[in-house]
Amino acid sequence: MDDKKRIEELRKKIRRYDYEYHVLDDPSISDVEYDKLMKELVELEEKHPEYQREDSPTERVGGKVLDAFEKVDHDIPMLSLSNAFSHDDLRDFDNRLKKIVDEFNYVVEPKIDGLAAALRYENGKLVRAATRGDGSTGEDVTHNVKTIRSVPLKLEKNVTMEVRGEIFMPKAAFLSLNEKRDEKGEKPFKNPRNAAAGSIRQLDSKVAAKRDLDMLIYSRAERDEHAKKTHLEILEELKDLGFKVNPHIKKADDIDAVIKIVDTLEDERSDFPYEIDGVVIKVNQRKLYQTIGYTAKSPKWAIAYKFQAEEVMSRIKDIFFQVGRTGQITPVAQMEPVDVQGSTVSRATLHNEDYIREKDIRINDYVAIKKAGDVIPEVVSVIKERRSGDEQEFEMITECPKCQTELERYGSEKDYFCPNPDCPAKNVNGLIHFASRDAMNIEGLGNRIIEHFYNEGFLKSIPDIYRLKAHRDQLVEKAGFGEKSIDKLLDNIEKSKKKSLENLIFGLGIRFVGKKVSKTLAMHFKSMNALMATDYDNLIAIEDIGEKIAESVVQYFRNEQNITMIEELNQEGLNMDYLGEIAKNGAFSGKTVVLTGSLETMTRDEAKDLIEAQGGKVTGSVSKKTDFLCAGENPGSKLDKAKSLNVAIIDEETLISMLEE
Repeated sequence: MDDKKRIEELRKKIRRYDYEYHVLDDPSISDVEYDKLMKELVELEEKHPEYQREDSPTERVGGKVLDAFEKVDHDIPMLSLSNAFSHDDLRDFDNRLKKIVDEFNYVVEPKIDGLAAALRYENGKLVRAATRGDGSTGEDVTHNVKTIRSVPLKLEKNVTMEVRGEIFMPKAAFLSLNEKRDEKGEKPFKNPRNAAAGSIRQLDSKVAAKRDLDMLIYSRAERDEHAKKTHLEILEELKDLGFKVNPHIKKADDIDAVIKIVDTLEDERSDFPYEIDGVVIKVNQRKLYQTIGYTAKSPKWAIAYKFQAEEVMSRIKDIFFQVGRTGQITPVAQMEPVDVQGSTVSRATLHNEDYIREKDIRINDYVAIKKAGDVIPEVVSVIKERRSGDEQEFEMITECPKCQTELERYGSEKDYFCPNPDCPAKNVNGLIHFASRDAMNIEGLGNRIIEHFYNEGFLKSIPDIYRLKAHRDQLVEKAGFGEKSIDKLLDNIEKSKKKSLENLIFGLGIRFVGKKVSKTLAMHFKSMNALMATDYDNLIAIEDIGEKIAESVVQYFRNEQNITMIEELNQEGLNMDYLGEIAKNGAFSGKTVVLTGSLETMTRDEAKDLIEAQGGKVTGSVSKKTDFLCAGENPGSKLDKAKSLNVAIIDEETLISMLEE
């Protein structure tokens, strides 16, 4: 076979495998086989540039850089939808339709919290992708949309058409992206929608290619007078052409059925692998759209039901300041207690002075709060119409609230820091971090005990943790702990000496060095001595190590106090070498595992570490790609989904047995 025919054969195969993996979620070949075919295609195209085509799968890797985005006029406007917030609103919508048309039914689909885009195909080839913009004019983002692997570059038929859909970032990709940004000292994205929008508007498509974006198509753009098929029939045609269509779209015969589906989707919203903020309800019969008509901004034949807002209101009673282990000063709002997603909240982060100034947050203000990433409460807006005149403007402190040292602000950073190396708040938080689960995992040495030992004079530095055994009798007598609990704590401290190097690196609290970067450094340098002896150039050459991380590591090991501390830890018998080697032939090598429910003999984090040590991958949601679901007590909806997908289900005993093998 000559090279030209081989190139066409490879393109056809890879398109098929992309469709299986990213649209059907049912790959027929391994990642290794796929990479081998892609590598061959890249080499052949480099050898024969005359055969290069814009619809080749190699276009997905990115590399095109624009000077600016070009404007695109939408031939058919991308209208917004009117909103419904209650069942009554939906029934009103239904009654309005019944006054205009007689026989119809509905299509109900999850409303993805992403950004709308239009894709233009000519003779089956993707020629343009544009954002919604203001509905009439958007921006050409073709270079970035081509990197989304669920978007076909070439259709199954040579048709000319335009489709609309939603570009989004899955939850797992969002968390991974923010983890990487945090470790590099970059500002994290606030939510998946912002992350997707920021990614699709990159001038360099290589950046977008690394962001794991996805796209679901929800309609074909055609004028009402040309419409002959139902909306569901068109979606089936789009699937046959190679587009990814939401599998959760359902038909509803009447408004009661619509409401039932809406309530189910709202209950299950947290189980989706992407953020959904509501439900879209459309009339199924497209031939009725022209009769039903439009308002100036939205169609009358569709409506968006918005889920109940997860923001709640409270009042700020005071603002105080926390000192982190790095000396970072964080203003915190003390609020009237309020329930947020099932837990009582009385404090919320205000991030930094600039954030407070930007939102004009004041003491006694009524504010809207929510949990950032469903975990950390934060103030998102001020309800200014409720101000009474008793509000107090915010004043940033100039001295550390714990040691009264004058605060510093480094370069262009938004945060203030306490520079005092002997600041008691920094020291206590540094000790807490060192003993934490993800660092040295010293069971029994919790926050309150560390604070108590620090105040009593037993702990002043990290090496003092390993000298507590010399004060055993004093701890039993003076600190007020029983002999058994102290002996158990001292035994746990001794056990922590055997932890692998990555735990120690993370425990040191080097700025910008998170858990993942600590593992990367440990695997690369293998010993603490090698890490301490390295330089900026060697660090920056390592994948996932950015400039800020490299500079921070170098600065840390230039500090004589830090070097002395590590030498003391070495003298106390702490392991200074990387102990972990990923088992290529482990029981979970190449397998994807989901953990659900409570485990008896270990935490889920411990189970995750053990599975990953045997070459496995642990994810948070069940899909066709999942090899095993390990179900503990109270497994929840993930177990039902695993059963429906015929995923192998194992219990904790089986998990342990497989790990031991």
